[in-house]
Amino acid sequence: MTGAADGGRPGRPDRLAEIAGAADLAFRLLPAVPSDSRASGPPQPARRIRTDPDTVERDLVRLVLTLVELLRQLMERQALHRVDQGDLTEEQEERLGSTLMILHDRMAELCDDYGLTMEDLNLDLGPLGTLLPPAEGGD
Repeated sequence: MTGAADGGRPGRPDRLAEIAGAADLAFRLLPAVPSDSRASGPPQPARRIRTDPDTVERDLVRLVLTLVELLRQLMERQALHRVDQGDLTEEQEERLGSTLMILHDRMAELCDDYGLTMEDLNLDLGPLGTLLPPAEGGD
């Protein structure tokens, strides 16, 4: 029988101790509270979503429109890539271009309906930057 001196599987206790040590080190290196808020005093609770019954519809529309705008921009980039590759016929290129222009115009109309601008849809993700890339050519 192959086993450790204590009757267990070989190497198992050492491996568990190694994993526990690595986890302990990781938790000490990555505090749960950002360092900038810890430096100014005791840990603060995580930021919570503020809900205001008066603006909940507008905020929800903003979130939905942000996702639609992100998808629209991704589709536009994919379409440009396909055009550059020569994957589309002229008729397909025209239909795709018209569809993307109509979608952009409809997005602008929806933003106007809810008192938003296209810039309002570009959510700030903190240290990651903004969700959407900057508009190119006065989009």
